[in-house]
Amino acid sequence: MKTKKVGALLLSASMAASMITGCGNSGGNSSGSNSGSGGTDENGVVELTFYNADGQEDPWTDPVAEVLTEKTGVKLKTDYPVGADTQRISLMIAEQNFPDMIYAKGDVGSLIDAGAMIDMTDLIEEYGPNIKKLYGDEFEKLKYSEDDPSIYQLCSYAVGGTKYENSGTAQIQFAALKENDYKIPDTLEEFEKMIKDYIKAHPKTEDGMDTMGLTLSVSDWHWMITLGNPAGYIAEGAPDNGQWLIDDSYNATYKFTSDKIREYFKWLNKMYNEGILDPEFATQTHDDYIAKISSGRVVALLDTDWDYADGEKILKQDGKLDKTYCGIPLTMDKDTKAPSLMYQGLPAGQGVGITTACENPEAAIKYLDYLCSDEGQVLVNWGIEGTNYLLDDDGHRYRTQEEIDASNNDKNYSKTTGVGFHNYPFPCYGIGIEDPTGSTYTTDSKDSVIAEYNEEQKAACKAWGTELMVDVFPQEDEFETPAYTPVWAFSQPQELTDITNKLDEIAQASLISCVTAKADQFDKLYDKMISDFEGSGLKDAEEMMTEIIKGKVALAE
Repeated sequence: MKTKKVGALLLSASMAASMITGCGNSGGNSSGSNSGSGGTDENGVVELTFYNADGQEDPWTDPVAEVLTEKTGVKLKTDYPVGADTQRISLMIAEQNFPDMIYAKGDVGSLIDAGAMIDMTDLIEEYGPNIKKLYGDEFEKLKYSEDDPSIYQLCSYAVGGTKYENSGTAQIQFAALKENDYKIPDTLEEFEKMIKDYIKAHPKTEDGMDTMGLTLSVSDWHWMITLGNPAGYIAEGAPDNGQWLIDDSYNATYKFTSDKIREYFKWLNKMYNEGILDPEFATQTHDDYIAKISSGRVVALLDTDWDYADGEKILKQDGKLDKTYCGIPLTMDKDTKAPSLMYQGLPAGQGVGITTACENPEAAIKYLDYLCSDEGQVLVNWGIEGTNYLLDDDGHRYRTQEEIDASNNDKNYSKTTGVGFHNYPFPCYGIGIEDPTGSTYTTDSKDSVIAEYNEEQKAACKAWGTELMVDVFPQEDEFETPAYTPVWAFSQPQELTDITNKLDEIAQASLISCVTAKADQFDKLYDKMISDFEGSGLKDAEEMMTEIIKGKVALAE
């Protein structure tokens, strides 16, 4: 049942699908009513309500927030989902009760279809010079669709930039890397041998725990990050397009039907049956997963750094730097190129927009424009001059070692200082892009990354003869930027959402069954999974996604 016009009315994508990006935080307590206001207080400050689907409590009392209000005359009252609340957007629509501004993540299509989002095109033309400057050549990608070229959102992900840091397609402890004389594995077989050799040499940790080869987090949406995503990167050398593989003709394939990805999962099945993969991987919670990482007993991961960062912070606090992880460009074979540094273009499709409930859209767009300005970008990324950063004799920003250590090791640093707390999910420049002073907009520059390397990272670079850890990866200029934006950020028509949700449900359960099966049962179970896909609308989903992608390409052209 193919949609007649995929680019037309877009409805909500589910929270599960939107979690593929895995960015930001969730949980906490809601701040109350969504109802838009735009009113002013006794000091003439405009209070705008803001719903952040990836948000957390923001009392707007930190030093950066105070400066934002001083510069813009705007204060944000933030609301956010509580726990596993996935119905907030639907409730807003049902009650016709919207905040002034909203980041709906993958659910924005339903708001647009309900007429709740304003087209910001004219406001940007009148009040948004910094918005246009920030997006530059990628500004046209903000348009919603070929049929509806309105700008409903400003993309919440970085524009351009260079990846000076990356966790790669897999991670291995520095302790194990050193015992391999810092040689990076070129194949799954070499990766496997490194893990096994390390376990054989160190069956117990210093604390007396059993050393573990691999563990995963798959009991909730994290399965997409640790089980789903690595399969595409490692087996196919494919960039992050969620659950999709896209060929050169823009045809979409649900990735778990790929023969190479099937081979990858057969390898995981082997690791499970040999006791290298954690026997509890399928039932443990994400907290259990982080606890195992923080203990230092897990030799290798198949994850991405933001997902395991809490575990690494504990390792650093405990002085176990050799048990932290080195990101590597692992692929199944030498002919497959790890896409970790590939620039996929602006991830348009998820961002911050202004709703029809906003009584002062000019104040909202001016606030957004300030965030896009040079001054605004420096404020939200670096903080306050003299407090969070200093200027050298050439007028370039730098941070003291004390500030660097606090930002790296204090989990409450962003909340208390405001530094890095107010930039996401708002527009931002990518890492390495310089402002007119020659300083980078973000605190991460090539020099700062090198300066902040710990002893383990320095030793690895010395062994490799490189400046940066990522210098051993296939470089960005080895890849072409696709004509379409990253698929994980797309809004989808409800029909496609419903099918992909079903496919994902099948995939999560079936892949776990395949990995935990006896070796002689693997192929039978994998065949059944594909058959279940085919009986659940696989062909229709692939056709619809293909049509969406080709529409995005036409829009960009």
